[in-house]
Amino acid sequence: MIIDCGRCSQRPDECDGCLVKTLAATPDGIEDLTPGELRAIEVFELAGFEVELLETPEPPVVVPMFPRHRDVA
Repeated sequence: MIIDCGRCSQRPDECDGCLVKTLAATPDGIEDLTPGELRAIEVFELAGFEVELLETPEPPVVVPMFPRHRDVA
């Protein structure tokens, strides 16, 4: 099947309700995944698991427990 949005009878501003636009849209964050990660997601979905992409959290801030330099009198 070939879908040509240029020949669509609807006006371009009505694309928001279009099924083709919904199917072609990529979820946020998926463009950064490797082909292996995309394949793993597909395998889990085919096995019946519900897959959800989560945002990567910021790394924790390391706070030293003791001061490195001690003043000795």
